[in-house]
Amino acid sequence: MYRLQIRQLTKSYGNGVKALNNVSLNISNGLFGLLGPNGAGKSTLMRTLATLQLPDSGQVFFDGHNIHQQPQTLRSRLGYLPQDFGVYPKISALALLDHLAVLKGLLHKKERQEQVLALLQQTNLYHVRNQAVSTFSGGMRQRFGIAQALLGSPQLIIADEPTAGLDPQERNRFHDLLSEIGEQVVVLLSTHIVEDVHDLCPEMAVLAGGRVLIQGKPAALTAALEGKVWRKTVSSAALQSYQSALQVISTRRTGGQIQVYVLAAQCPDSGFEPFYPGLEAVYFSALKEEVIC
Repeated sequence: MYRLQIRQLTKSYGNGVKALNNVSLNISNGLFGLLGPNGAGKSTLMRTLATLQLPDSGQVFFDGHNIHQQPQTLRSRLGYLPQDFGVYPKISALALLDHLAVLKGLLHKKERQEQVLALLQQTNLYHVRNQAVSTFSGGMRQRFGIAQALLGSPQLIIADEPTAGLDPQERNRFHDLLSEIGEQVVVLLSTHIVEDVHDLCPEMAVLAGGRVLIQGKPAALTAALEGKVWRKTVSSAALQSYQSALQVISTRRTGGQIQVYVLAAQCPDSGFEPFYPGLEAVYFSALKEEVIC
C-alpha cells in the first residue's frame, strides 16, 4: 500500500497571498477528494505535490521518500492531470501520446506502443487515435489527459479539477475511469464540485483559505451534522434578516421561492424543519466556519 504524507505545508506568493497555511494530510490507496472553492489553494497544493514548485516550509513524503529532496524519484511514479494543459496542433492522439511516453522514459518501442494503444482503449479514444487532439471535445481532451497521466503505470495520480466543464455523460465516463484506476494506487482528486467527491471518494478534506478545515469519510462527516441543519422557505425580503440573525450555510431557489439552510443545535425559529444533511451541507458548513473564524 502506498501512502502520501503532507506535513505542515506552507506556501506564500510575492503579492503577500498565503496560498497554503500549515496543511497536513495523510492519504492512502484509493480516491481522496480535496474539496474547496476557487482560490482555496488547491492548485497550489497540486503543483507543490507534483514537484513543480517548492513549499516555503513543510515536507511531503510519498512511500517514505521526501519528494522535494528526491523529485525525480517522485516524477517517475507520478501521473499528473493539471487543470489546463496545452496540445500541439495537428498532431494525432496516437502520435502525441507516443511522444509523451518517450518523455516519460518509455524508450522500448514495442512496450511503449502496447501501452499507448492500451491506454487509448481504456479511455475510449482508440477509434479517434488518428484525429488531432486539438479538435477533441472538452470531455475527449480530459480523457486524453488521464491517458497521458497513466503513462508508465504511476503509483500517485493527481487530477486538478478534472470534470470542470464536462457534460453529464462525459462526467459519468470520467468517474468510471477514475474509479477503475483508483483501486490500486493513490488518486488525489482536487475539485470544487461536491458531487464528484460524493460519487467517488471514500476519504475527503475541505480546503479553504489555504487551510484544511475538515477531513474524514464523507458518511461520517455527514452523520456528524445530523440534527443540526434546518430548512425554511422564505421571501426575498426576509432573507437578509435571517442571514444577519442566524448561521445560514446556504440558500437555494426552488420553484421561484428561496429555501434557506441554517446550522443550529436546535430549531432556530418558527417554520423551520429539520433537514437531513448531505455532503453539500458538510461543505457549506465548513466554509461558514472558515468565514466566522
